[in-house]
Amino acid sequence: MLIEGFENAPVVAGEELLALPGFWAAYLMWLSRTQEYDPVPEWFRVDGADADAAFDVLRDEDQWPVFRIPFAGDHTAMVLGCNIPEDPGTEYFITHPEWGRHGRLATVGGQVAGPGLSWRELHHIARTPDLNAPGVHAEHARLLLLLPTLGDQDMPEDAADILGDALAQVGLPATQAPSLAEALLADHPLWEPAEWTLPAASPLSGSQEPFHGILHCDESMSPRCGTHLAQGITREQSDRLAHALGTWAAT
Repeated sequence: MLIEGFENAPVVAGEELLALPGFWAAYLMWLSRTQEYDPVPEWFRVDGADADAAFDVLRDEDQWPVFRIPFAGDHTAMVLGCNIPEDPGTEYFITHPEWGRHGRLATVGGQVAGPGLSWRELHHIARTPDLNAPGVHAEHARLLLLLPTLGDQDMPEDAADILGDALAQVGLPATQAPSLAEALLADHPLWEPAEWTLPAASPLSGSQEPFHGILHCDESMSPRCGTHLAQGITREQSDRLAHALGTWAAT
């Protein structure tokens, strides 16, 4: 069993798919496509056939690939291709062995929901792999896999440079990576950039003590709008999650 709650789905480990020639073209091109900007597989140094073949594997109804992104405190971000016939989509969530249910981040396709991560959280998760857990450990691949969940109106000045470096590591030429990085960060095709804030108090499960450190999102389409990322967890579990996301450090 790769994911609790999906025991009856044909879920398979997807990490080896990252080596497919057309993987990143198939995974990312849609995210930057607009009327003015139309990326092509050749930018990723592959042809259309490679990109189409990778897309077919990602959308295989008989094998739903999951990409595991383990990070601090035994947490794991999951990217799951829910390849339901006639209604495929991608689910993004966080799991922990002590939680009763997953912390939902975003849904692409199907019932769209997002954003799921601020840039601060995305960048921190990418840089803090748990090397003892199975999954994707390379920083650039972790960043790119979780990129579709991003929606943040307060981006740091170096975000495009960091993303451009990640794209270069998956094969984009140095002349192309910066412009694609800018396009990927400019306008998400499914939701607006959000404001992420640390609430003064966020009680869970009737607790009177505030839960600190977990960002809230102001975008109404986000699973994290006005609610805690992982419902029903304890104060200690929430503190560990906040540390793992890089949004709170105890003093």
